[in-house]
Order: sequence, then structure tokens, then C-alpha cells
Amino acid sequence: MNAEQDPTPRPSGPVVTEPVPDIQLQMLIRLIGQDPQAALPITLTLGGSYLYGDLISHQAWTAGWAHSMRRVEGSGAQLLERFPELVDQAVIDTQGQQGPQELPQWIHLRDATGSAGVIMPLWRGRLADISGWSLGKPE
Repeated sequence: MNAEQDPTPRPSGPVVTEPVPDIQLQMLIRLIGQDPQAALPITLTLGGSYLYGDLISHQAWTAGWAHSMRRVEGSGAQLLERFPELVDQAVIDTQGQQGPQELPQWIHLRDATGSAGVIMPLWRGRLADISGWSLGKPE
């Protein structure tokens, strides 16, 4: 078949593609998700910088996030008490419950340390933004 006979339409302008998460990292996150107490040391590359910490499950991250919300002080602090559960419910309402066959799109770390030495007790990031990873932490 030559180009004149090819029925496939060709785009007339630039094509925007969505970054594709690493399936091995997605499978590792799914595995960690089977045990809320499990954690693995991991180093990530994001936008040319490194971030390392303990890979944890979404469930463990949500529990830690809810705990940190309850420690916030101020006149609006009581509004944050149920915030993590409301977010989870909103995700289910808009996207549906993540089925067992779906691969995760987010990664969660505990005690995440950035290249500049900044430490974050809990961190959540989009898998599509990660350009590389390695098990373990820098020495």
C-alpha cells in the first residue's frame, strides 16, 4: 500500500501526547498497596532533580495525611478534620472505584527528601512526571 492509498488520517498540526508511567513502577506500587504497613526505600528522578524516601501505599499515605490534618491549628482547623475522606469520596464519585486491574497513577512517599535537602513527612506525586527511579536511597 502506498501513501496515496493509506486510509489513515494524518494530523494537520502538532500532536500532543500524554507521558506514559513506567509499568514496572506501577506494578511495584500496586504490590506495596497490598500491605498498608509495607514500605520500600526508593529514589525518584523528577524534572532533573532527585527525591528519595520510603514508598508507601495510598492507604498509609491517606492515614498519615488525615493525622496531619488533625494537628493543624487555627479558626478553620475543624473544617480539615474530614477533608481526606471527602477527597477520596470525590475521586470515587467522579472516576469510579479503582478496580483491581487498573494500574495506579500516583506515588506516595514517607520522609521524602529532595535534592536541596528539604524533608517532607508525606509526599504524593503523579507517576507520569517521574522520569526515572531506583530501589534504595543515596548513601
